[in-house]
Amino acid sequence: MSGVLDGILARKAEEILALRKRSFPTGPEPRPLGLRRAPGESLRLITEIKRRSPSAGALSTKLGVAARAAAYERAGSTMLSVLTDERFFDGAFEHLALARAATKLPILCKEFVLDEVQLDAARAFGADAVLLIVKILSPERLSSLIRAARERGLTPFVEVVDETEARIALEAGATLVGVNARDLDTLKMDPVRASRTVAGLPDGVTAVHLSGLGTPEAVVEIARGFADAALVGEALMREDDPEPLLRKLVAAASQGRTT
Repeated sequence: MSGVLDGILARKAEEILALRKRSFPTGPEPRPLGLRRAPGESLRLITEIKRRSPSAGALSTKLGVAARAAAYERAGSTMLSVLTDERFFDGAFEHLALARAATKLPILCKEFVLDEVQLDAARAFGADAVLLIVKILSPERLSSLIRAARERGLTPFVEVVDETEARIALEAGATLVGVNARDLDTLKMDPVRASRTVAGLPDGVTAVHLSGLGTPEAVVEIARGFADAALVGEALMREDDPEPLLRKLVAAASQGRTT
């Protein structure tokens, strides 16, 4: 693993100990994700709220979490992705609650999940789905966290980078798979590998393209492929007012596959 990822995971171990000292309520009724698309339908867009990242540095904070979530909803987002890591992404579990109160959109808790207590926190603050990353979990641990997420009413959103990790995710029971075009070890982009991995997922699996999208042209290319949805993050987070760009991306997402 990269030095950045190692640092993130070391910090998670400390955070988990702190979370175990807290008690969490059950959380609100889960919202349906609505990410599957039929032939002829638009690519669904998941829009992200993160204030910084190891790869991009500081991003726009002109809009607060609630205001940005509402702007995304107005511009046509299907789902929100909210970073909850504090040290490296300036996030918080409380941001889930702010986004949920401001919109009717379903919310993905984007976190480096290693322990069930993180699922409890995500659910308590209003997440409807939770990210589980194959690269940082053993196959056995992935399977147990998928089950634990579903027991809590959370949809497991399993992230992979290639066909090998996709097989691990499917064997663990994943039905919603996000394929990251960015390798977490090197932080380098490989859209060809990502497209190939998405195309190889079974028909019954909801497939999401992750990372690297920021222009209408890029969205059109993904929309013409096999993905049901795509995540747009840093391109929107660089915008103090993300609505104009997102409206262009939503329009581009309608130029999808016809069969």
